[in-house]
Amino acid sequence: MTDARADERTRPEGDVHWYDIPDDDPDPATRDEPATRDEPAAVLSTAVRPTEGEDRKAASGGTSRKTASTGTSRKAATWRRAGGPARRAVRNSAAILLLLAAWEVLPRLGVVDPVFVPPLSESLAAGADLLLSGRLPEHLGASLARSLSGFGLAIVLAIPLGLLIGWYKPVADFLTPLLEVFRNTSAVALLPVFTLILGIGETTKVAFVLYACSWPILLNTVSGVKTVEPLLIKSARSMGLGPVRLFQKVILPAAVPTIFTGVRLAGAYSILVLLFAEMVGAKAGLGYLILDAQSSFRIPDMYAGIITISVVGLLFNLLLIGVERRFSTWRTT
Repeated sequence: MTDARADERTRPEGDVHWYDIPDDDPDPATRDEPATRDEPAAVLSTAVRPTEGEDRKAASGGTSRKTASTGTSRKAATWRRAGGPARRAVRNSAAILLLLAAWEVLPRLGVVDPVFVPPLSESLAAGADLLLSGRLPEHLGASLARSLSGFGLAIVLAIPLGLLIGWYKPVADFLTPLLEVFRNTSAVALLPVFTLILGIGETTKVAFVLYACSWPILLNTVSGVKTVEPLLIKSARSMGLGPVRLFQKVILPAAVPTIFTGVRLAGAYSILVLLFAEMVGAKAGLGYLILDAQSSFRIPDMYAGIITISVVGLLFNLLLIGVERRFSTWRTT
C-alpha cells in the first residue's frame, strides 16, 4: 500500500496506467440519468432541425398559403353576401311563381277551360292593350282618387278618435256600445243605404271607403293605447312627466305599431270595398272595368283588371310598411 502511494507521487503527470482508463460499457445503474434522457432528444433535435434557409422557405410558403386561403374565404363571403338577397327573394316569391306557372300551363293543357280561365300570357297581353289605348290608366286614376280620398279621411278622423277613446275612460264608456253595434255591421250591406242617402255620385264612393277604412284604424288605435305597458306609464309619472308629455313620449310611441297594423288593413279595405261601389252607378274605375268586361265576355280584359288591382294593393302595402318603419325607428329589430 505504501509502495503504490509512493508510486503515485513519483509518477510523471502525463503517464497513464491501465487502471486509469474507464470501461467501454459502464454499468447502466451508475450512468447519469438526466444526461441519458437528454442525449437522444438533443441528437434528434439536431438531426431534424431545418437550416435557416429552410426556415425562411417554410415561413414564406405558410404565408402564401395563408394569404391564398384568406383571399378564397373573402371571395366566398362576398358571393354569399351578394347571393343572400337573391335567394331570399326567390324563396319568398316561390308560391307566387308557382301560381303564375300553373295559370299559364293548366289552361294550355286543358285542365281548366281556357275560355273562362285564359292563360296568363293572354291576360297580360290584354292588359298591355288596355294600357296602350289609355283605358287602363283612366280607370286606375279614377279608382286611386276615390280610394286615397276615403283612406286619408279615415286616418285623419279615426286615429284621433281612437286615441281619445283609449286614453279617457268616460269617453270609452259612452261610445263603446255604439261602436260595437256598427263594427259588426258589414260595410257592403250598408252600400244601398249610402246610395239612397248620398246618390250615385263620387260622394257616395268616398264616404263608403271612409266608413269601411275607419273601423280597423279606430279599433287598432284603441287597442294600442289600452295595451301600453303599465310599468312604462308609472315610470314616466315617477319622473315628473305631465299628462301631455306622458302621452307624447310614452303612450303614442308605444301604440304606433298597433296603429299601423290597422292602417295597413284599412289600405287593403280601401281598394277592395271600392270595387263594390264602382260596380253600382259608376262610369269609370277598375270595378267598372271588371264588371263591363265580364258583361261583354271580354274575359282577358277582366283578368287584366284583377291583376291590376292585385299589383296596386301590393305596392300600397309595401308603401305603408316603409312608412311604418320610418315612424318606428326606435324599435329594435
